[in-house]
Amino acid sequence: MSTLKSSPRSARSRKTPALPATPEPVSPPAFVLATGLSLPALLRQFQSLFPKRSLALWLGGKVFYDRGFTPLIILWYLVFEHLSGKSTLEDVLEDARDGGADRLSTRGKPPLSQTLRSDSTSSWSSARGRLPVAAVHQALSFSGDAIRATVQNRQWHGMDPTLLDGTTYRLRPWGDIPEQFPPHGGGNNRAPYWCLARSVVACCMATGVVLDGAVGPTKCSEQALTQEMWKARRWENSLFVADRNFGVYSVVRGARSVKAHMVVRLTEARAKKLARDAQVNLEAGCDQVVEWKPTRHDQCPEGLSREPVVGRLIALRVNPRGSRPFMLYLFTTLVDPQITAQEWAQLYGQRWQVELDLRYIKTQMGLGALNCKSADMARKIWLSGLMAYNLVRAAMCMAAARSHQPVLSLSFSRSRKALVKWLPKVGKPRQLASWQRLLVRIAKFRLPKRLKARPSEPRAIRYFKSAFPKLTGDRAKAREKLALANAKS
Repeated sequence: MSTLKSSPRSARSRKTPALPATPEPVSPPAFVLATGLSLPALLRQFQSLFPKRSLALWLGGKVFYDRGFTPLIILWYLVFEHLSGKSTLEDVLEDARDGGADRLSTRGKPPLSQTLRSDSTSSWSSARGRLPVAAVHQALSFSGDAIRATVQNRQWHGMDPTLLDGTTYRLRPWGDIPEQFPPHGGGNNRAPYWCLARSVVACCMATGVVLDGAVGPTKCSEQALTQEMWKARRWENSLFVADRNFGVYSVVRGARSVKAHMVVRLTEARAKKLARDAQVNLEAGCDQVVEWKPTRHDQCPEGLSREPVVGRLIALRVNPRGSRPFMLYLFTTLVDPQITAQEWAQLYGQRWQVELDLRYIKTQMGLGALNCKSADMARKIWLSGLMAYNLVRAAMCMAAARSHQPVLSLSFSRSRKALVKWLPKVGKPRQLASWQRLLVRIAKFRLPKRLKARPSEPRAIRYFKSAFPKLTGDRAKAREKLALANAKS
């Protein structure tokens, strides 16, 4: 099996020092496009990712009577808001009036552009409110699996490497959002304003697409959200790669309960605890099969027994160029003696790609802060934004297959901008030729190969001076105070 090769940017932007390479050269995988995403139009591609039969099952028995905005059209326009940059209700309604989603209308029924008679945006607002959150979640998982299936030779020693990490995004305290996502922050005896939601995502290492995710409040830990995500689908033959935040007994035990494997980095204290129980010396490095026995402080997922987890404890000294050497502690549940410790270290070194994926999701897709008025809509917009991100990755996969190069060697930001510019051409004449030209362009958006390593940047922000003071407290009270001041004057 061919191993995966990290993209040039991931190797350059890695915060942790570079890991040693394997003794044998690693050849890049051969990315071959299958037939699942061979449709020329983005709408047809979208329709192939979300078939109507599967969508009927995702609705969970909820009946949608015949309307212009069908569940498939609602899903499309939730994604359209993120791809086109037109996020207002009026923009969606205008595109629907122009026939942008007529191809997704039910056969034998009038298209959506002919059924819209009112200029009010309440039709689209109530339509997206009717769609259950579970249906959007299932659509995200289905799209990730469909895109990953188009790439061959993506496995690492017969398993699918999956990157696991968590992030947060901000919400305004509107509607029932403060109840489900309480405000966070404040400081200096100030009342917090922004609500904060936490999300855990699982990304494919070969393509970068989001396979699944879970959303919850900040009081819910990333470990608990991971257990919730694992219960939503099947994860056989998956190999999760995670950092020290997930290097706890509950996560490792949960991975084995869903028949998946993990490789996680351990803290020095936890690694020494496992080595002490197994009577192993970590000073000179080790590669030993041990049993991870839970202590009375370790939590266990609900419904599972507190049985030991068998795995390999790996400790090796890394000597990065231009930095101080350090000890790397890894624990993996895959006890295959044919996989060397250096190969495990190289695989973990590619974990930084998920940090770049989350950066693209929050900055390029605009999901860092959402303007929603309900908690359910906040979940739908976040999940639909991940679907839009997957569609960009799908176009990159098709372009990479045409040029026989790794997907992660292409620029995501330039690919997204090119796809957004092509989006208005959907449904117009000579669409196939324009789609082929788009793939040729995306294939040329390669990441630069810098000869010099980037310097480490401080995690600090330089603020701009403003003539206006900071708003503290409730905005409604500030309006009342301003009104009183104006009345007196």
